Amino acid sequence: MYKDLKVLFPGLCLTLFTAQSVCADDVRVAVASNFSIVSVPLAETFTQTTGYKVTMSYASTGKLYAQIVNGAPFDVLLAADLVRPLKLETESVSVPGTRFTYAVGQLVLWSPKESIDVDMVLKKMQFRHLAIANEKLAPYGRAAMEYLTYLGLWPNIQERLVRGENIGQTFHFVASESAQVGLVAGPQAKNAKGSSYLVPQSHYSAINQQAVLLQDNPASRRFLTFLQSSEGKNIIKAHGFMTP
Repeated sequence: MYKDLKVLFPGLCLTLFTAQSVCADDVRVAVASNFSIVSVPLAETFTQTTGYKVTMSYASTGKLYAQIVNGAPFDVLLAADLVRPLKLETESVSVPGTRFTYAVGQLVLWSPKESIDVDMVLKKMQFRHLAIANEKLAPYGRAAMEYLTYLGLWPNIQERLVRGENIGQTFHFVASESAQVGLVAGPQAKNAKGSSYLVPQSHYSAINQQAVLLQDNPASRRFLTFLQSSEGKNIIKAHGFMTP
């Protein structure tokens, strides 16, 4: 069922891999959509440093979890929360003792319009549609729900919500103006023009993004070690995430 999982960035294989083993699955990594912008430079640096090759597959954390428990051949999961890695651990699907937090996400209110007070736009409901990730599937969606609940807006805002299947789709809804504002991931807003407001972390549960080993082999072990190294952490922080 999952024999033909492909990298979403076709050119990445040619950049990272040698002509003799294009797209060889030395490390097969399931990556939460919100971390896609960081995964490419991480993979490039990892390959340059170790010689191991990387294949990335992207989806919401909920979908990746479902794929893994149904036998998808991944070596590592980079989730957008700690719930699914913990479930994989308790269900004996992952390698015991390998779960750790590799990044801490930040929720940002963003609009592609320049020089507007997006915080007041939200609080005064001065928009037709607000984009959030699906709170049932995506950790950033749950964080958005918690923040809107904190503001007292959640009960009355339902008809104006546009839900993305994942945080990548959520960002696209705003960028394409299907929604005027959106609650997106920090790195997405950092690399986009417009107006943004960093939501205080006291207003939603911490988005602790955890990694876990699914298949124990030298390449996958090395990849997790790289994520926890100063070099790996510097790349993660440079793209708008915090690290533990």
